[in-house]
Amino acid sequence: MLSRTARIHIAGHRGLVGSAVWRSLENEGFSDLVGRSSTELDLRDRAAVDTFYDEVRPEYVVLAAARVGGILANSKQPAEFLSDNLRIQLSVLDAAARIGVRKVLFLGSSCIYPRLAPQPISEDALLTGPLEKTNDAYAIAKIAGILHIQALRRQYGLHYVSAMPTNLYGPGDNFDLETSHVLPAMIRKFHDAKASGASHVTMWGTGSPRREFLHVDDMARACLVLLESYDDDAPINIGCGDDVTIAELAATVADVVGFEGDLVWDTTKPDGTPRKLLNTSRINALGWRPEIELRDGLKSTYEWFVENMSCAATLTSRPSRSTSPTNAPRSLPLPRARR
Repeated sequence: MLSRTARIHIAGHRGLVGSAVWRSLENEGFSDLVGRSSTELDLRDRAAVDTFYDEVRPEYVVLAAARVGGILANSKQPAEFLSDNLRIQLSVLDAAARIGVRKVLFLGSSCIYPRLAPQPISEDALLTGPLEKTNDAYAIAKIAGILHIQALRRQYGLHYVSAMPTNLYGPGDNFDLETSHVLPAMIRKFHDAKASGASHVTMWGTGSPRREFLHVDDMARACLVLLESYDDDAPINIGCGDDVTIAELAATVADVVGFEGDLVWDTTKPDGTPRKLLNTSRINALGWRPEIELRDGLKSTYEWFVENMSCAATLTSRPSRSTSPTNAPRSLPLPRARR
């Protein structure tokens, strides 16, 4: 087990993923968590990251920082998604290796796998086929992070690992309609439609693609399992092992929100990958399984959104140094950075 007094840097600690990891570790008794907002530390700036690591000297690192977004954001700004994420990863991983961080957990994405990978997708599907075009730049950056982890292990014998979460959702998510992922965008659309009395909501695509969705608090529990129990150069999947169609998801979200109008599907918009379900047998063998059912998670996420609506409804995915926007509101229940 990790010492509960070990110093852990959570890169991206104010974003959806990083804040959940912070909450989870605090609940487990960890007392020396370190984070910096993107306004305090630009993780794309190698010199700044080097200085920070020289000063703070973390023993462990969870690399949850990334520029993230949905299909629209990825298709409009592939250069920024590639460049920002590569620079974040290079800065943090090289600095960690240089000062002798004992273990790094690099968090990637299930979009690293081929568009038409056999389902459920096992870790050995990596680099076996073409990527989904709507987010290939982001995927390439994350694949580079996996290879960087493997190179550091091979060359220096470091105990660094990478994990690939499926689609995540939960409190602290980005609900901006231009930049968010599919599930928080649905919550925002149905909420706004209900509030305005709209007769229908228009959704992208056909509704036929299948996706799995994992509550971010379940993912955060998995991170501690991996920090304590996983040491292999192969990436490891984090998912729930079950999926739904986008149409089924939309109907469930509409019901949770209380929207009673019609759903209209704009089939001129892209669907993305037809199906993306992860094989989670390897992490299940370590003793981890998800605990939060999708409907229960949706209900609590929507309640969080309503309680924080003045802040959450305006969250956007900036050209950022973390998974949260640079102007994350103080009223959000997110962790404070330790200096």
